[in-house]
Amino acid sequence: MAIWHKQSGRKKTGGRKRRNRKPKKHELGSQFSAPEKGEKKVEKRKTRGGNQKNVVKKAKKINLATDDEVENVEIESVEDNPANPNYVRRSLLTKGTVVQTSEGKARVTSRPGQEGVINGELIEE
Repeated sequence: MAIWHKQSGRKKTGGRKRRNRKPKKHELGSQFSAPEKGEKKVEKRKTRGGNQKNVVKKAKKINLATDDEVENVEIESVEDNPANPNYVRRSLLTKGTVVQTSEGKARVTSRPGQEGVINGELIEE
C-alpha cells in the first residue's frame, strides 16, 4: 500500500472529506527503511528525476569524525536512541542514535535511511 503525504481524508468531526483530485506523484512517500546493526547491506531506491538513493539496511561500521581525522570503526552496541526507546532493543540506527565503539561513545550525525552511509562524532561523558 502506498504512503501519501497529503491532507487527511477526515474532518475534525470524523466525517469523510470528498477528494477533488487524485493523489499526485510528488505527494508519494515511502516506508521506514529501519537501518540496523549487522553485516553491511545497502539498497538502491529510485527517486524522482531518474536519480537513485542509497539506503542502509544493515551496517556494522561507522565513519567516526575526530578533530583532525576520520576513522572507520566497528559499532559494538546501540546505547540510546532519542527517536524511539524501542529502537535500542532492535539495534536500529537513526540520526541521533548513541552507539558504543572501540573509541568510545559516538552519536550518529547522518541519516542512514536517506544517505547510504553512517557518519558520527565522539561525545564526551
